[in-house]
Amino acid sequence: MYGVLDGTGFEVIEKEFEACFIGHARVERLWTGARWSEGPAWFAAGRYLVWSDIPNNRLMRWDDTDGSVSVFRQPSNNANGNTVDRQGRLVSCEHLTRRVTRTEHDGSITVLADAWQGKHLNSPNDVVVKSDGSIWFTDPSYGIMMDYEGERAESEIGACHVYRVDPTSGEVTAVATDFVKPNGLAFSPDESALYISDTGITHDPEGPAHIRRFRVSNDGKTLSGGEVFANCSAGLFDGFRPDREGRIWSSAADGIHCLNPQGDLIGKVDMPEMVGNVCFGGAKLNRLFAAGTSSLYAIYLNVNGVSPV
Repeated sequence: MYGVLDGTGFEVIEKEFEACFIGHARVERLWTGARWSEGPAWFAAGRYLVWSDIPNNRLMRWDDTDGSVSVFRQPSNNANGNTVDRQGRLVSCEHLTRRVTRTEHDGSITVLADAWQGKHLNSPNDVVVKSDGSIWFTDPSYGIMMDYEGERAESEIGACHVYRVDPTSGEVTAVATDFVKPNGLAFSPDESALYISDTGITHDPEGPAHIRRFRVSNDGKTLSGGEVFANCSAGLFDGFRPDREGRIWSSAADGIHCLNPQGDLIGKVDMPEMVGNVCFGGAKLNRLFAAGTSSLYAIYLNVNGVSPV
């Protein structure tokens, strides 16, 4: 299940994008067989990648040393977004249990967040870890709207927010409360800004399909601003990650979109199916992994991702 795909490659929209790619590099399909792939997370110490196959209720593992794929965890509680914290531990958003968890080095599970103001969360979707150890995650209602990726239920909160988990007290606070369906999120390389996508268009044709940019306070605990950074021209922006120069590499319906720090679409990586999320990995963080609908893809770039340590 490995090979270079014909009909994929780089689409230059602005000339500055040419410096981001390697002319002969092509998209590689590393594995296929999922129902809806999401949440890729790179583990540098072990040279492997973990990602979610949400409807199949499992986390998958791709090994960079031999190209093998295995089930990392099943059941996964319909895990969606994943990331790696500063201690190399897996942090996951679980739809079924409506919580954010951390997998400890001994394999045990620690619950980081499952409620806000005494009410169950909706279905945590994507998550990032700030350098101070705080956990930031989005909480749309996708996992409780149907049984396919979670379990149908009413929202106890009655809205979809973005939250921060304090690294010392564990307190869960709402940091953004004006979203329709908050989805992917990522900090800028210097952590002065937090980008958050809103995919409200999935259930409202007039809903948002954009990324917003917030300013992070000096103490790293609150947000301000929230202007629209970029609108998606093909489907919606789901998950995304920045490179070291501040460009945003985001999933979209036609592949991966590259946005410059001003929010302009400068190029695309054309893909054979809709992409749910991406992350940088490899020894030099110059390989972009993409969780497509049914498959795991990768492509080498002439840029580097932001190291989590």
